[in-house]
Amino acid sequence: MTQHANPEHPGSPGPTRDAAQFAAAGAAPAAWSAPGARRTAGKDPWARFGWLMTVIWLVFLVYPVIALVRSEAPLVWVVVGWVALVAFIVLYVTGFMHGMRGGGGLGRTPSTRQWVTFAALIACALISVPAEGGSALSFLPFIMSFASYGLTRVWHWITTIAAVAITALCVFLLPGGLGYLSVLAIVGLLGIVNTVTTWLILRSAEAERLGLELATSEGREAVARDVHDLIGHSLTVVGLKAQLVRRLMDTDPERAKAELADIEQLTAEAIAGVRSTVAGARATTLVEQLASSRDALRAADIALQVTGEPGALSPVQAITASWILREATTNTLRHSRARTVRVQLAPGRLVFEDDGVGAGAAEGNGIRGMRERAAAAGAGFVVGASDDPAGGTRVEVTW
Repeated sequence: MTQHANPEHPGSPGPTRDAAQFAAAGAAPAAWSAPGARRTAGKDPWARFGWLMTVIWLVFLVYPVIALVRSEAPLVWVVVGWVALVAFIVLYVTGFMHGMRGGGGLGRTPSTRQWVTFAALIACALISVPAEGGSALSFLPFIMSFASYGLTRVWHWITTIAAVAITALCVFLLPGGLGYLSVLAIVGLLGIVNTVTTWLILRSAEAERLGLELATSEGREAVARDVHDLIGHSLTVVGLKAQLVRRLMDTDPERAKAELADIEQLTAEAIAGVRSTVAGARATTLVEQLASSRDALRAADIALQVTGEPGALSPVQAITASWILREATTNTLRHSRARTVRVQLAPGRLVFEDDGVGAGAAEGNGIRGMRERAAAAGAGFVVGASDDPAGGTRVEVTW
């Protein structure tokens, strides 16, 4: 194998050193897309123009060009070397672009084209050896990076170990091989850089995937909570009104009809509410919820006293307050046997009190849901005994 010197540092294998420095910097491979993120040529600038970075770093293949110009090998091998060099450049750039646009690598299954390109890159490097000699080592950083970022993790290791072994053999077995000792150090460093970089990219992609799963799970829990709050409240009111209708059918048919109309309206609203909640678009205003709670409590012969104005809370606070008011009303209707409910509204504060039997020792789904909503809104939440001497439950939310 013929050793070609760096013009600035005679006797040193400059071509491979510079090429390895490019790969160690992580410039070209960094443009490969992370797992699960398929690049789209029409939308992603990287998928459209990322190949320019690959072309820029291919300037380090100028050293094989110099080797071919100065080569003393037979003409046929020089011609083969030129063809192999051009083919290597074309294959590497097109393979790079294909990888960016969803061809595989970094946790994604490589396409058949990626495997064929990898094999062709190795073949081009091998048939360049007779004409280029030691300068053919300049191809190794590109092959290593292609395997690390465009193929599987297993082939990253295979290619890295093979590249280090080949360079070591050149250093320790070939005459004058010690001149390639710096190349061995750079190829080893590149292997470390590629290993760490790809590991970080894969970890980042895994963290992103887990974050997406967590967000999806939280979203499902939120929808379930919303549906629980909505359906629980509506069915509670419908049940109470149905009992009232049964009592009024014989004594007051007209009022019974009016209550049946309310039941029909509540059912329609509940269905619409479930649909819009599942679609993520439902948001009951505090004013609407106060009116709804008043009607529901009145149907159960419970008086509602409101102190303060809904406008005392900011629009964001009012959203959370409306949901907590809904759930507190539902709990009162279900469990409290109260006669009066007092709601206090003040800047950054909502208080809901009834004069019923009081809260139980264990928290049910309703209280847990209110606590979670308050925490998600950055509010404090307290539930306990009412200040009323007659007893009852007090729910307080503060921002």
